[in-house]
Amino acid sequence: MGVEVDTVPMIRPDGIDALDARLITLFTENPSVGVLGASRELGVARGTVQARLDRLQDRGIISSMGPQVDPAALGYPVTAFCTLEIRQRQGHEPVVAHLAAIPEVLEIHSTTGAGDLIVRIVARDNADLGRVIDEIIDDVHVLRANTSMCLVTHLDHRTGPLVQAAAGRGAAS
Repeated sequence: MGVEVDTVPMIRPDGIDALDARLITLFTENPSVGVLGASRELGVARGTVQARLDRLQDRGIISSMGPQVDPAALGYPVTAFCTLEIRQRQGHEPVVAHLAAIPEVLEIHSTTGAGDLIVRIVARDNADLGRVIDEIIDDVHVLRANTSMCLVTHLDHRTGPLVQAAAGRGAAS
């Protein structure tokens, strides 16, 4: 397959174009493709692929080229979500710092509604989940925790359809 000169317009300042979407999709589906492989697969110059990747990273659209890790494969098959009610006199920072020090805490989100934070955690088994929850609530700023265990993940974290929609191609892929 020969490499063609890129005739696709450059990135729009407010979003991505079809080539960006194809590039993001390719690296999402095949992270080890590399810049040269991507240029061959997409039919554009190697320099175009590198420039596009650099711009997408500079703009924060691509936040990482690192591998995705499966907690279950690491020995943490139990996933749970904790909704935390916290003391808000000192803001969220003290609780976030406490939670960030717990390796089993994977995500922390400030929320509206009944709780102040939602935390995604993993554990080795149910007993270990109890230990992780105890560690989470062992902070003077945490008033209450409500935990829900994940039984089955029906749709894991994804961005493909969003990338396609942002490029103006609909939600397919």
